[in-house]
Amino acid sequence: MDPKLINDCVHCGFCLPTCPTYVLWGEEMDSPRGRIHLMKQHVEGTPVTPEMAGHFDACLGCMACVTACPSGVQYDQLIEQTRAEVERVHVRDPRERAVREIVFSLFPYPRRLRLLRPGMWLAERMAPFLERVHPSLGAMAGLAPRAGRRQRLPRLVRARGPRRAVVGMLTGCVQGEFFPQVNAATARVLALEGCDVVIPPGQGCCGALSVHSGREEQARRLARRTVRTFTRAGVDTVVVNAAGCGSSMKEYGRLLGSEPGFRVLDLSEYLAELGPVADRHPLPVTVAYHDACHLAHAQGIRAQPRELLKAIPGLDLREVPESAICCGSAGTYNIFQPAAARDLGDRKARSVASTGAELLVSANPGCTMQIAAAMRRGGAEIRVAHTAEVLDASLRGVSL
Repeated sequence: MDPKLINDCVHCGFCLPTCPTYVLWGEEMDSPRGRIHLMKQHVEGTPVTPEMAGHFDACLGCMACVTACPSGVQYDQLIEQTRAEVERVHVRDPRERAVREIVFSLFPYPRRLRLLRPGMWLAERMAPFLERVHPSLGAMAGLAPRAGRRQRLPRLVRARGPRRAVVGMLTGCVQGEFFPQVNAATARVLALEGCDVVIPPGQGCCGALSVHSGREEQARRLARRTVRTFTRAGVDTVVVNAAGCGSSMKEYGRLLGSEPGFRVLDLSEYLAELGPVADRHPLPVTVAYHDACHLAHAQGIRAQPRELLKAIPGLDLREVPESAICCGSAGTYNIFQPAAARDLGDRKARSVASTGAELLVSANPGCTMQIAAAMRRGGAEIRVAHTAEVLDASLRGVSL
């Protein structure tokens, strides 16, 4: 933990109303200001107690406080450093350690995730039983999406019409296995806008889940593999369609000690930079757009996805109340902190329902699973889609 970064905090409290856990519980030690105080205590010699670790674990890492802070406190760096320290020195309960090993031996590995697909339809039924075994296992089962048909992507998707650019595309782990239709839509949209899309085979996790949970060595190993994959592919720009992945890949320089040699851009960020050439066909649908935290707060990308959606004829874009408050997904948070995640998910579901929209659009697979599950619990299911899927439908003139 860097004392200089800790001392940047002037304890003004601007972060408090933006922090999801402080909003839930009103507890100072579960606010960014309170957690920074605990970090300072540890740097000055206080050992990491179970209570202290609990306050750090309860942080979603949503970075809403980074957006709100007038002093420029780099809480994103502080919480990552702190999580790594907790993993080094804190001894967790054996059951908790076992669950964490299951998660981090499974989710970053697409081939292992693929083995779950045939049994996904049983997940919701199994959730009550698994919850009795361990709340985190029940949460995993309750969040499981309905697995769609696998879609194999070629190594190269050619541009439609004159080629304007060549880009690499990250397929990801959770996105690639549970939401393959999003990757297919992303490739089609880029091709329709004049891009050759290079999709290197054998991609794995970018390391986001690991780095956000303090597992530095695993994160570095996965990040180095991702850098090698796209370096060999010979691209100078990599387009990412999952907010958490994009925010982590943009920080590879800090994680690995050197920049990767290619740009990383979110899909909406890249399309806004490239500019449109393909015709948009009407989509008569009302859309609630959800700001994924690692897109809005971590990457500062808010206007671009909205502009892309508003450019579609017939689409009615509606804002979600309390858009800056996290939905409770936050990578693995809704697995390791299921009670808090459920409360935040239910809060977000009520906000989404209040818009009266037919379709929820998000740019992160975790958010999609979290909000969809919360809507189901509330008895108000809503169709969900990624920004790429909406654009794809409009460009191709098909219904969603």
